[in-house]
Amino acid sequence: MKKLKKDVIVSLVSNVAVAAVIICVFAFTLLPGPSAAITSGDGYQPYYSGDRSSDKISLMFNVYENTEVVEGILEVLEEYGARATFFVGGCWADDNTECLQKIVASGNEIANHGYFHKDHAKLSLKENEEEIRLTGVIVEALCGAETKLFAPPSGSFGKNTLEACAALDYKVMMWSKDTIDWRDKDVSLVVKRATENAAGGDLVLMHPKEHTLRALPQVLGYYEKAGLKTVTVSENIGE
Repeated sequence: MKKLKKDVIVSLVSNVAVAAVIICVFAFTLLPGPSAAITSGDGYQPYYSGDRSSDKISLMFNVYENTEVVEGILEVLEEYGARATFFVGGCWADDNTECLQKIVASGNEIANHGYFHKDHAKLSLKENEEEIRLTGVIVEALCGAETKLFAPPSGSFGKNTLEACAALDYKVMMWSKDTIDWRDKDVSLVVKRATENAAGGDLVLMHPKEHTLRALPQVLGYYEKAGLKTVTVSENIGE
């Protein structure tokens, strides 16, 4: 009987999450398009670092997979009193409501990584807007967090991307350090790339990989000893 009740509850929760996604996608199709860009793509530039005069450093996790690793990362961050920014893909977010809510509840930041991990440099202005807007709508519907930072998948962007972000009031985020952990499955390499010449204002790119999770305590321990405070990207850039 208890198992039956539990199954019913799980089913109800799942149905509510699915309904929320359907509603927000439907609402997305009814929303008016963005007004004219705040500035042109030529004048709207991405961030490659935060405040260089500060003691702040930020970890940027681009998330399209490995939910259980994301949850492990949250535990390590909490252990070290650190905070990070998770740039989530929309197609991952709409299947991982609980994890999104954990990110928000733990004091970390959720940001936008587009819906389908497309090459934004090759997308039209309208396609850029759709990828970014839909992800933002879904994330906010599922966990209440408004996304205001956009990290282009693979770091690929063009004038249309910059114009879309200007129109949608998103800041475009790149990085100053890349651990390349998606390619090199080596804990020591991840640690080296995340810590070598680390300085205030650094934005460190990572992904939810098993070896990155194993490297994280060493990385955070290094920052701690170096007098660097691990904060969200928004805090690092002064938002």
